[in-house]
Amino acid sequence: MKIEKSINIQNKRARFEYEILEEIEAGMVLTGTEIKSLRSSKASITESFCQFIDGELYIINMMIDEYKLGTFYNHKTKRERKLLLHKKELLKFEKKLKDVGNTIIPLKLYINQKGKAKLLISLARGKKLFDKRESIKERENKRNLDRLLKKS
Repeated sequence: MKIEKSINIQNKRARFEYEILEEIEAGMVLTGTEIKSLRSSKASITESFCQFIDGELYIINMMIDEYKLGTFYNHKTKRERKLLLHKKELLKFEKKLKDVGNTIIPLKLYINQKGKAKLLISLARGKKLFDKRESIKERENKRNLDRLLKKS
């Protein structure tokens, strides 16, 4: 089992599906086997979202595989994990979440220089179909431009 110094797990669909309004870094409350499993890059945040429960922000549906060497102390793979933010940030996000169409989604899960697991979350609004078409068109134009510049 390979344990990496720094991990970088991204939610690639998020920027395509949502319009990002505001980003913030949050810590997470994890158990020992969860952080060990994270360090070996055994996690997924593609289907996850954040929700307020009793004034606290939790990440729901985040998948962290069981630690291979863990015994009966192993964690549940999908459980609600508490996010650590300052009270002012929590109140600001909760206020903005009341607007119709806004949601909080995770963008990136990583380990910082101090060895702490951090989650980059964002306040986002779902894109309409024509917005997605615009994103695809921009991406294809950029690819074509890069191709032409490479040939020259």
